[in-house]
Amino acid sequence: MNNYLFSGILIVSSFTGGWILYFFVSLLLKRRDGFFSKGLKVNLMLLKSPLRFLIPALCVLGVIPLLRLPAKARLLIGNFIYILLIALFGWVVIKIVYIVRDALLNRYDINTRDNVHARSVHTQMRVITNIMVVVIVLLTISFVLMNFAEVRHIGVSILASAGIVGIVIGFAAQKTLGNLIAGIQIAIAQPIRLDDVVIIEDEWGWIEEITLTFVVVRIWDLRRMVVPISYFLEKPFQNWTRTSADLLGTVFIYTDYAVPVKEVRNELTRILENSSKWDKKVNVLQVTNTTEKTVELRALMSAADSPTMWDLRCEVREKLLEFLQQRFPECLPRIRIEMNKGEPS
Repeated sequence: MNNYLFSGILIVSSFTGGWILYFFVSLLLKRRDGFFSKGLKVNLMLLKSPLRFLIPALCVLGVIPLLRLPAKARLLIGNFIYILLIALFGWVVIKIVYIVRDALLNRYDINTRDNVHARSVHTQMRVITNIMVVVIVLLTISFVLMNFAEVRHIGVSILASAGIVGIVIGFAAQKTLGNLIAGIQIAIAQPIRLDDVVIIEDEWGWIEEITLTFVVVRIWDLRRMVVPISYFLEKPFQNWTRTSADLLGTVFIYTDYAVPVKEVRNELTRILENSSKWDKKVNVLQVTNTTEKTVELRALMSAADSPTMWDLRCEVREKLLEFLQQRFPECLPRIRIEMNKGEPS
C-alpha cells in the first residue's frame, strides 16, 4: 500500500476514533450529577466544546510515530498538532475556571433581599475569573510562540532593542494597566459590588457589570452608563448599599402654624403600619424648621432596599397630603393678610 495512502487512512481512522471516544465522554458528562453532592451544581457540559476537538487531536498525536512519511513531514504534522493541543488545553483550563466559578456562585443568590455577602462574593469571583482568563490566554499564546524558533529569536531581538519603543508602549498602556490594577483593588477592597445602588455623575442606578477595565451602571430609566473602573478609586460617589441594603428615607411636608403635629404623627404611624413596604424599624415625625409662613414637618421611615424606599416615600407623601386636605384643610400653607380698619376722620 502506498505510504501516503496508509498514513492518510491512519490519520482519518484515529480522528474518527477520537470522535467516537468524545461521544462516550459527552455521555459521562451528562451523568455528572452522580459525581457531586446535591447542593453543588457543577456544569461540566461547558467542557464539551473544547473536548470535541481535544480528544481527536490527542488520538492523532498518538499515531504520528506510525506514519509512513518523511521525517520532515512527520515533524511538520507533529508541530501543528502540538500547537493545536496547546490552544485546546488553554481552552479547557478556561472552561474549568468558569465551571469552578459558577459552582461557587450558585451557592450565593443575589436575588434575595439581604444579599450584601452574596454580592460581595459574586464581585470578587467575577473579577478574579477575568484576571485568570487573561493570564491563561497570555500563557497559551506564549507557549504557542515558543514552538517557533524564528519567533523566539525575533522576540529576543525586540526585547533587547526595545529602548524608546518600550517607553512609548508603556505610556500608551498606562491607562489600561491602571484600570487593570484598579480592578484588582476593587476585587479586594470592594468599594462597589454587583447590584450595589450608587449615585454617580448625578445619576441613580445599580452596578450591573464589573469587568477588568470598566463598570456598567444600569440607570433607573434603563439607560446604561459605562464608567472606567479607575473612576471608583479616584472620584467620590455615593454607595447606598455599601454595608447593608436597608435605607432611611425622608418626606417633607410644609403646613400652616395651626397644624396639629400629634395628629399628623399618628397618621404617619397608621400609614406605615398599613404599608407592606415598611420594614417596621424607623417611624419618626418631627418639626425640623419654621419660617415666617410655614412649618416644616419631616417624616423619617425605613425600608429594606432603595426601590422599596422610593415607593414608600411616594406613598407616605401622597397619603399625608390627602390626610391634611380632608381632615385639616385649614392647616395647609396659606398667606395671611391683616387689614386694620382706619379710624374715622
